[in-house]
Amino acid sequence: MMKESLVILTGPTAVGKTKLSIALAKAIGGEIISADSMQIYKHMDIGSAKICPKEMQGIPHYLVDELEPWEEFHVVRFQKMAMEAMEKIRRHGHIPILVGGTGFYIQAIVGNVDFTENVSSPYRRELEALAAEKGVHILHRELQKVDSASAAVIHENNVKRVIRALEFYQMTGRKISEHNEEQRKKESPYDYAYFVLNDDREKLYARIEQRIDEMVEQGLVEEVVRLKEMGCHQGMVSMQGLGYKEMLAYLDGTYSFQEALDILKRDTRRFAKRQLTWFRREQDIIWLHKGDYAYQEEKILAAMLNILKEKGIIR
Repeated sequence: MMKESLVILTGPTAVGKTKLSIALAKAIGGEIISADSMQIYKHMDIGSAKICPKEMQGIPHYLVDELEPWEEFHVVRFQKMAMEAMEKIRRHGHIPILVGGTGFYIQAIVGNVDFTENVSSPYRRELEALAAEKGVHILHRELQKVDSASAAVIHENNVKRVIRALEFYQMTGRKISEHNEEQRKKESPYDYAYFVLNDDREKLYARIEQRIDEMVEQGLVEEVVRLKEMGCHQGMVSMQGLGYKEMLAYLDGTYSFQEALDILKRDTRRFAKRQLTWFRREQDIIWLHKGDYAYQEEKILAAMLNILKEKGIIR
């Protein structure tokens, strides 16, 4: 059987994926599916660096502004929604383009990862209670003991994934990192090109700090105030996103504004580093280093189109 075509454009936060993705979609007749854990939420525009309708330039986008901040969103739901979006895009006669920096979500689609074993157990509730009582760092320490590979790529603040990894180990006696590696080696059901846009670390970090300063100027604090007024709080998955948890802590008096800003910049730099670590572990990656193309979008796009033609994804 002929495999369906799929294009992925990813890379660390603030590297410039959004603008390039629009140019790519126009060039190949594509429609975009957001592979981002935050842009799915309504009312969370500034902190998520969400693409606005004007920036979309008429290109249809999916999994953007689809859920309320208090709704549950996780990789299983992402996989289902993304696959539904791909079917719709193909009915339009267009090519799906996955765009975003959440590598686990991308892997779920490219590898057609089976999450049928992802069933809650009583042990999960024990771990949730332990995290609430003693802090998630206790759970992350346990994960380091039983599955250091998972602990290296799962941040301790990502409570759900830390708990899931410990639960998987307790239920199966196996490391979830080994399970994920097996899933990663499965043959993909798609004929895909997996592009990772990257830049020099110093330039990337400078751009991260600049973008955070711009978010503050655009009203990040005011956005978090509005979310609080809507009933959003630290316990929600959506409010654990970068930019939101730090500004909530500032508004709650845990940090001064400058402390919150410094922590946000530091943790976003660390997040970008973890993203790159994830992408280096993936298979069949096509790296696009901006410096190799003199930082000119048209040159990067031309290289992508040549590769897509070589792979037979476009003519």
